[in-house]
Amino acid sequence: MNKGFFTASIDQTVSELDSSLESGLLTEQATARFEQNGPNVLAEAPRKPWIYKVLAQFKDFLVIILIIAAVISIVVGGEIVDGAIIIAILVVNVIISLVQESKADNALKELKNMSAPKAKVLRGGDIQQLDSHELVLGDVVMLDAGDYVPADLRIVESINLRIDEAALTGESVPTEKQAEIVLQDDTPLGDQKNSAFMGTVVNYGRGKGIVCATGMETEMGKIATILNAVEEQATPLQVKLDGMAKKLGVVLVAACAIIFGIGLLYDMDLIEIFMVSVSLAVAAVPEGIAIVTTMILAMGVHRMVKSNVIVKRMSAVETLGSTTVICSDKTGTLTQNKMTVVKAFDVDHVYEVTGTGYSSTGEVVADVPLTANIAKMAEIAALCNDALYEVDEGKVIGDPTEAAMLVFCEKSGLAHKAHQVAHERLREIPFDSDRKLMSTYNVVDEHIVMNTKGAPDEIIRRATKYFDNGQVLPMTDEIRGKLLAQNEEFAKAALRVLGFAYKEYASEAKIDEVEQELIYVGMMCMIDPPREEAKDAIASCHRAGINVKMITGDHKITASVIGQQLGIVKDTSEALEGVEINALSDDELREKVKTVNVFARVSPEHKVRIVQAIQANDHIVAMTGDGVNDAPSLKQADIGIAMGITGTDVSKEAADMILTDDNFVSIVAAVEQGRTIYNNIRKVIGYLLSANIGEILIMLLAIMFRWPVPLVATQLLFVNLLTNAFPAFALGMEERKTG
Repeated sequence: MNKGFFTASIDQTVSELDSSLESGLLTEQATARFEQNGPNVLAEAPRKPWIYKVLAQFKDFLVIILIIAAVISIVVGGEIVDGAIIIAILVVNVIISLVQESKADNALKELKNMSAPKAKVLRGGDIQQLDSHELVLGDVVMLDAGDYVPADLRIVESINLRIDEAALTGESVPTEKQAEIVLQDDTPLGDQKNSAFMGTVVNYGRGKGIVCATGMETEMGKIATILNAVEEQATPLQVKLDGMAKKLGVVLVAACAIIFGIGLLYDMDLIEIFMVSVSLAVAAVPEGIAIVTTMILAMGVHRMVKSNVIVKRMSAVETLGSTTVICSDKTGTLTQNKMTVVKAFDVDHVYEVTGTGYSSTGEVVADVPLTANIAKMAEIAALCNDALYEVDEGKVIGDPTEAAMLVFCEKSGLAHKAHQVAHERLREIPFDSDRKLMSTYNVVDEHIVMNTKGAPDEIIRRATKYFDNGQVLPMTDEIRGKLLAQNEEFAKAALRVLGFAYKEYASEAKIDEVEQELIYVGMMCMIDPPREEAKDAIASCHRAGINVKMITGDHKITASVIGQQLGIVKDTSEALEGVEINALSDDELREKVKTVNVFARVSPEHKVRIVQAIQANDHIVAMTGDGVNDAPSLKQADIGIAMGITGTDVSKEAADMILTDDNFVSIVAAVEQGRTIYNNIRKVIGYLLSANIGEILIMLLAIMFRWPVPLVATQLLFVNLLTNAFPAFALGMEERKTG
């Protein structure tokens, strides 16, 4: 959090910002601060003028050589037609390039659109609806479920407050906010539980926060700053063509010097020598490369659509073919972004739960018969739940964890909706971050049952009895120790574990609303599971010499376990955290990225540094992402790949390509297609250069043996553009060989 307010207490924050939690800022204070700091908006870097984009097309060495040839043709030799044809070729190439770049970089524009249009602000003791750009430091903002956070806030009041920060941090589960805690300086962004950030969404509960950063000082503003600073990288083909052009230039200068010497030796007219030099320049420059490669790339873009890939920039196709490292986000790309119950535990047995995602297809299986604990857990999960789950459509509304519980109910054979209707909810005790529990009171037959879910250690600590296949038995220290050990084992496997318990009352009048003397029932273990097809795709990458690295905002243990399951790492210890990256110099990080393949708990700045470090090792990097936090690294990478389904508009605008199915497998298919296109372009360049070498030799031999010049510049242009271009185009259309 900016200015370190996550390390300050509520009282310290209010005092330093000279505000009041009871009345907010006075109008005079707000006006003065607005004039001093400006509006709460993201500043946009000045765009390059149109003429700059046009002039930028003439910086390539090939183009410079052609310009010189055209000028010599017209000014020195008076060959207006020859010069006009060369200029026409240049104009066509410039138009093609400008059309490719016609879509402006709208990433920052979309970033600005993510800030909340309105905010509920306490000013002068009254709650007012204000445009978010009017917010200033010290404003007190009210937060309710569904609200966008309008600026960076230090939370000062939180009542079951959960905020979805996936777009900013990569967290797949909404973050629970706690106003009273004070954190350390090195606390990662995703763990700053006493803070809220511009552009995130309140998922549950309500709260209050004091504005401590606006505009470009917010975490969103930091991303905007990085986006403005990142320069677009030249593609591998552009780099190689530029190198080839420079070598051609050296050859041309040497050839022209030889011709000039021969001409002087033979007492040729200076104008004639210049015109021969122009013809030689035209013979040496493969003008057809630009047109043929553009057509090949355009065809490649069309083919990519069949692989569920939309290409925004044609040159990205050949870059993809050169890729040697793929940096992938975890949530939604390598995993399904759907919390799923994968294991259940009663008192003695671990049960596997088949099926993934929000489909009810699956079941609870084990080598032993299912105990009554599974059915009892499903009943508690259905009643102590605020999510909505449409079984037929596989759609959920609400907290992902609660949604996973409802899917488990259906897999275990319990129709959750019918069960909810049959057992009326009388009241509830909402989830609280201190208790780590949620309870509901439901009518069951002739009595009242308190159904409780929450942190397993809290459930076990408060339980005095346990449910064992229909029997209620006294809780012993031995049983309690066994349950706690099992919970710890699940946690080490990066599973999100919930405990379930209940308590019975004779009547509503007997309800005490005290979550003590519970009857323990069991635990559910859930995770955002890997995509089943991603493991094979990653193995294909490794066989093709492409290294896959996972870069995520999730916790180190979770990322490591998923990485191990997918074959990205062999050991769960092979991971690097954002805090550790902070302690590394650029040279040290450059060495680390050679061996580390999982990066966890990283910020947007870390992602950019990681990509730069990999690029510094002479790799071509493809980066995938879906959140706002991925935008800078998507732009920094040689090719940025955004998710089409879950991706934010910011990430899509910053990327070069978009996956329409959010599937890592599509990246692998696109890389294969890109490699075919890249290899075809190399064949085309080789063919055109060999043809031009023949033309150069003809011209040199004619001069040396004092023969008439066989071809003038115009004729050479037609040979290069027509005779050579069509065979080259046929070479460029070769399909990928299989088998």
